[in-house]
Amino acid sequence: MTKPDLAATQPSQFDVLVIGGGAAGLYAALSIPSRWRIGLVTKDTLSVSASDWAQGGIAAAIGADDAVSLHVADTLVAGAGLCDLQAVEHLASQAARCIERLVDLGVAFDRTDGQLAMTLEAAHSRRRVLHAADTTGRAIVSILAEAVLQQPNITVFEQAFALDLWLADGACRGVLVAHRQRLGWLSAQATVLATGGGGQVYAQTTNPAASTGDGVAMAWRAGAQLRDLEFVQFHPTSLAQPGAPPFLISEAVRGEGAHLVDRRGDRFAFDYHPDGELAPRDVVSRAIFHHLQKTGDRQVWLDLRPIPRDRIQYRFPNILQVCRHWGCDPLTELVPVAPAAHYWMGGITTDLHSQTSIPGLYAVGENASTGVHGANRLASNSLLECLVYGAELAHLPLQSEAHLPAALSRPDAIALDGLPPADALWTTLQEQRQRLTQLMWEAAAISRHQSGLEDAIASLGQWRREWQQHPLQALHRLPTGTSYALPETLTWPLVRAWGELSNLHDIAWLILNSATFRTESRGGHFRQDYPHTSPDWQVHTLVEGDRWSKSPTLQP
Repeated sequence: MTKPDLAATQPSQFDVLVIGGGAAGLYAALSIPSRWRIGLVTKDTLSVSASDWAQGGIAAAIGADDAVSLHVADTLVAGAGLCDLQAVEHLASQAARCIERLVDLGVAFDRTDGQLAMTLEAAHSRRRVLHAADTTGRAIVSILAEAVLQQPNITVFEQAFALDLWLADGACRGVLVAHRQRLGWLSAQATVLATGGGGQVYAQTTNPAASTGDGVAMAWRAGAQLRDLEFVQFHPTSLAQPGAPPFLISEAVRGEGAHLVDRRGDRFAFDYHPDGELAPRDVVSRAIFHHLQKTGDRQVWLDLRPIPRDRIQYRFPNILQVCRHWGCDPLTELVPVAPAAHYWMGGITTDLHSQTSIPGLYAVGENASTGVHGANRLASNSLLECLVYGAELAHLPLQSEAHLPAALSRPDAIALDGLPPADALWTTLQEQRQRLTQLMWEAAAISRHQSGLEDAIASLGQWRREWQQHPLQALHRLPTGTSYALPETLTWPLVRAWGELSNLHDIAWLILNSATFRTESRGGHFRQDYPHTSPDWQVHTLVEGDRWSKSPTLQP
């Protein structure tokens, strides 16, 4: 593995470019045969991603009382009629092989009497969730990152931000990347988007700061088909302690026996669903949302005390540590919680081989819409999807003597007229990002309504028109095959902040319009004015450019 500087003289041709350093990107890079030259672009370090934050675990039907068919059935139920059966069967049938490879790589899953330990999570009919305490994502990503760093065929561009896709002759040929103080094009036979989700478009989210929908936004601007963008999963239990960020408290806590209670101590979730705390995530999130509206409270509480103390300390050491850091001890007191944006079911439309609608462009992980999750993801299927569909990149149709467009070594001038001072630019970007995320939280979060959606679309439309006049839009116009040295006043963090806000504008527009288009409630999409599920909407929402349409009706 080499760590390059993206300079004008840097060789820029790869066989494959992987954009994203989470579980999906890392596993995809490791799955591609080592004879191919791979460039891996990540805007943080290899260990910082949403999958690194995943607490609960990874689902796999490998227990003696379990079966692939049961895993498939549970996934279909959670997906509320919008899962693609073939995609789900592929996911569940490949799970055991992926777990075996992780174990071989050295992932230290918890064990009981020498056997892999499995726990129960919401909407699973069997105990099939493997875990490494409550930091499963971190355990997996750290091992995958170590493996990537040992591969001589992989060049890693850390703290590099991908701005746009390189299109030529109707195919994707690479990406435009800002790395340190340079902007330049990298070319490849195949480009894999693995940038994660877009939870940062909401004011309250469990996602890390890097989850700004970059892959979906880039693919949309390039003309790729997108799907089901209205379906956002809101995790019901993020920490709601004053002053603390919305830290995710895994539903594995409820699977182990924690109770969800209101200020009177009532287990109110059973008033909304017979499974109470273990109902699907969207049901529990809405139950909390509506209960808070009824009571006027700002949060509800998790009571972990029904779980034996030694079990809590063994299974949830990280949750204990974080809660105690913010002044709350789950062993002795109730933990305040409230819903927060957690996972985006929609994304870039892909087939069983992770191919998008654009030749040469692939997508894996949360930024892809494989058809696995439908309208509502089954808990702990996300890490599994990263692996199963990342493994499909082992079969890329690459050529040994491919003729790729070459990036030129000469710099090309960009007119950045009217660029404000760095301090003023930072302030503007932060204020506009906060304004956008608050708009999305109020208009398109857990409960939506036509009037609120339309008002938000009108406001965002004006903001987007103003945004198109920003001087930094010139960065999108760097001629393909050229490179550009950024002025010293325009630091890479500023370019990243500007690029992320650009992408947040795009995905907010996509979510708002998709939520307006679907006039029913289903899974992670709830409309107050259309509260029921309609058989006429058992279809995917397809997005191509500025056109929204329905797919053919799916099979029940």
